[in-house]
Amino acid sequence: MNTATLSTLSPVDTVPTPTAKPLSSALHRACVAARTAADNKGRDIVVLDMRSSTPLFDYFVISTGTSRRQIHAVAEETDAALRAEGDIRLGIEGYEASKWIVQDYGDVMVHVFDTDTRDYYKLEELWADAVKVDWEREE
Repeated sequence: MNTATLSTLSPVDTVPTPTAKPLSSALHRACVAARTAADNKGRDIVVLDMRSSTPLFDYFVISTGTSRRQIHAVAEETDAALRAEGDIRLGIEGYEASKWIVQDYGDVMVHVFDTDTRDYYKLEELWADAVKVDWEREE
């Protein structure tokens, strides 16, 4: 490009403006995560409304996988589904060990357990005051 061409371009012409998809509600994204777990054969899927229990996040999505491969598939497919909703994973823990993978999306936390680890930690009992969301009927 010569200098004459550069001088005729406006900043809008030289730098493309990214178009961000608006983020859907935390409840909708939690239900998307639950449906994704179900689509990947996750079991005992629960969505807990945590808003009255803690100011740290709005929803927990909890599911159980029957193998390391399935637990990974649920975690990876959930991340892809939430990215399609405009969400960004802030962190992930437990992927290598694959007994309990937790993914942090800010207002939604997605937990995928193996059977023994879920039974050991009993998050539903720990957060027994949280309301269970009927994720199959939501949105």
